[in-house]
Amino acid sequence: MKTIQVAEITKTIREMCIEANHFLTSDMDEALKGACESEKSPLGRQVLSQLQENLKIAGEDMIPICQDTGMAVVFMEIGQDVHFEGGDLTDAINEGIRQGYVEGFLRKSVVRDPLERENTKDNTPGIIHYEIVSGEEVKITVAPKGFGSENMSRVFMLKPADGMEGVKNAILTAVKDAGPNACPPMVVGVGIGGTFEKCAIMAKKALTRPVNEHSSVPYVAEMEKDLLETINHSGIGPGGLGGSTTALAVNINTYPTHIAGLPVAVNICCHVNRHSVRVL
Repeated sequence: MKTIQVAEITKTIREMCIEANHFLTSDMDEALKGACESEKSPLGRQVLSQLQENLKIAGEDMIPICQDTGMAVVFMEIGQDVHFEGGDLTDAINEGIRQGYVEGFLRKSVVRDPLERENTKDNTPGIIHYEIVSGEEVKITVAPKGFGSENMSRVFMLKPADGMEGVKNAILTAVKDAGPNACPPMVVGVGIGGTFEKCAIMAKKALTRPVNEHSSVPYVAEMEKDLLETINHSGIGPGGLGGSTTALAVNINTYPTHIAGLPVAVNICCHVNRHSVRVL
């Protein structure tokens, strides 16, 4: 049995909120640099160069890489042999978010009620997903999600007869409808299977998979490659101004589903695809 003080969770979440809002993960950094070199459109290359300059300034001057510092989404993969002490875990996570956004001078974008719209002034509460896994480690993923791209998300409740082509058409429809609003080049997270809510959570989590890694399921990996190629032939391009780099990756997660259903969720993220991962 491993014991973790919840104060350590708070400290870690605080640091991760600040880190994710100022620095790209190494895989995203490499993908954007590669896109700069491969982009065929002169205007597209100019947009990508400007994005690179923005990232450089953000890192050097500790300025957020985007003015929308997002709603904090936290994935907690908790080993079943871990015991937490010192307080409530959910409160500790939200305290970490509060400290990260207040002390890190990040924009506070969360309202207390979806209709009354009063700002909580500290970006809490976050969206927290818990998963119990084997072992005695805690894997924490913090993914601040801006709503320019979040608002472009879709859930399609397809019929089983729609099959793979129906799934592909749904994903491409979501991407084309998003167009420039998702701040391309984008990362496309997809969840296929499960239920209405399960496919949406899978799509969200798919965004945190490194963009240079494909699914371990052969047919899914092939779908990812085919969809990425098709999306990059759509002409949307960097910033929605045309070009050959509309997406940097398509990441798909799948799960068993009911005989009568084929749920598909598409969660798009902008060119920074912010997230930070740590293991305690």
